[in-house]
Amino acid sequence: MDTLKIRYKMAEESHEFEQIHQLNYRTFVEEIPQHSSNAGRRLVDRFHLENRYFIALDDDQVVGMIALRANRPFSLDGKIPGLEQYLPETTGQSLCEIRLLAIDPAYRHSRIFARLFGLTLEYSLSQQYTMAVVSATILQKKLYANLGFQPFAYLVGTARALYQPMYLELNAALEMRTRLQSARVWPSHVSQQVALATVSSEPISFMPGPVQIHPSVQEVFAGAPISHRSERFQQILDATKLKIMRLVKVDNVEIFLGSGTLGNDVVAAQISRLKAPGLILSNGEFGQRLCDHAERFGLIFSKHTVPFGHSFDLLDLRACLQRERPTWLWMTHCETSSGILNSLSEILSLCNEFSVKLCVDCTSSVACVEVDLSGVYLASTVSGKALAAYPGLAIVCYSHEVTPDSSLPRYLDLGYYRACSGVPYTHSYNLVAALHQALKRLNIERRIIDIQSDSHYLRAALEKENIHCINAPHQSSPAVLSIQIGVGISSLACGQAMEKAGFLLSYRSAYLIQSNLLQICLMGETNRAQLQTMLRCLTAWMNEQTSMQHVEIASA
Repeated sequence: MDTLKIRYKMAEESHEFEQIHQLNYRTFVEEIPQHSSNAGRRLVDRFHLENRYFIALDDDQVVGMIALRANRPFSLDGKIPGLEQYLPETTGQSLCEIRLLAIDPAYRHSRIFARLFGLTLEYSLSQQYTMAVVSATILQKKLYANLGFQPFAYLVGTARALYQPMYLELNAALEMRTRLQSARVWPSHVSQQVALATVSSEPISFMPGPVQIHPSVQEVFAGAPISHRSERFQQILDATKLKIMRLVKVDNVEIFLGSGTLGNDVVAAQISRLKAPGLILSNGEFGQRLCDHAERFGLIFSKHTVPFGHSFDLLDLRACLQRERPTWLWMTHCETSSGILNSLSEILSLCNEFSVKLCVDCTSSVACVEVDLSGVYLASTVSGKALAAYPGLAIVCYSHEVTPDSSLPRYLDLGYYRACSGVPYTHSYNLVAALHQALKRLNIERRIIDIQSDSHYLRAALEKENIHCINAPHQSSPAVLSIQIGVGISSLACGQAMEKAGFLLSYRSAYLIQSNLLQICLMGETNRAQLQTMLRCLTAWMNEQTSMQHVEIASA
């Protein structure tokens, strides 16, 4: 799907209106349960003959729409009696209502909404409307707020389909759009594209976390909370744990309310029960953090270190194991700070040879690459990265028997969680239910193929623009591309410019700033069209900076 080929217009043809009715049905009957189903699978809006429809067309297929209407009563008049009393002063105002925003799921998270909104805005101003009202689904309230819409009155709709009434003063929206389009941060040939991306919606995340989250996961998370002592909570927790166990091939999983740092503290607490020396592998920031976890627990260990961005030499590691004879070994699978993917299967084989218990931080590898933890002693991961749910849950995987240990802090006692069926203390139904929904959506074989394909596409496109990743593909996770920014160009400035364009890249961490690195991560719900748009913005900014350097050198 190439969004550059999509056409935008006001609907005029009979076949366009028929497709509008079908898209209306798919969105407001099948996806948002606002209307009853029917055998014809088409929904004709009750104000259809008065609506102006602005549509997005891929060839002749309607893939997005917005409707505009100025005749009273509005749809909102029927939901909020005395509508004007909730609005700013309306004397002299000419009101219109924007309704029926619907975009085919395959075309979401692109520029389509921005273009449709821009077309609607231009038409509204041409008709001398001065204020627009909308019923914004609560799942997209922030999107409308980013455009300048203000909430008013109270929620309307039903428990299954809640809406927030909002209004927009159109002259203010036009001023914002004009200001963004005239910004000088970007080369002129991409300024319009950047302005549209910026004004369109929430930024698109290419970070390792938080990641882009599918609307169905957002919807589950927004539901009413349920007691962690209820039977329903236990059912959803058990089902979630079972999906994780099958995904990474372990016998047991416990889910903690906290971050990946908490998960690694739980692992360190269990290692401390071995009361034996170990070995920690470090080739980046997160290997060093494992050392910090170990030191805080008073563990006895040696370090096997290679420089940042380098892989471990297995012969050297074998010699180290033979020399140190550790009882346990702790490592990161994906060293997120550089993108290096350490060889889990080969290191596990070495550990088995020397009867060493292997512990692994899999925070950035689960659901990015195939992860088989069947021979691993302990492993940690999280809900908020490639599993594409919300951050806030730490996951610890294991296949051996564990028992409670009163010498450990209560919150870190893996055995106590096991003894309490995973719920010793207050837990979050919303976080667990969202994770369960994300796991239900996860087709791991398809996901791995898609990440590899997008990674290959990005690497080739970046190399074509003379922008280089620091690691070769065979050393790296396909989901983490670490870009070396050229001399004289700031990775911090580049990341900030991309953020203004509506794309979140990883650039703020101290270790990235120190090495002048920028990271593109493929862990969330993104698509090829978003990659292409992001890449065009990134390469345009980089090329502009390089050109400015050449001008400065020539002028010196």
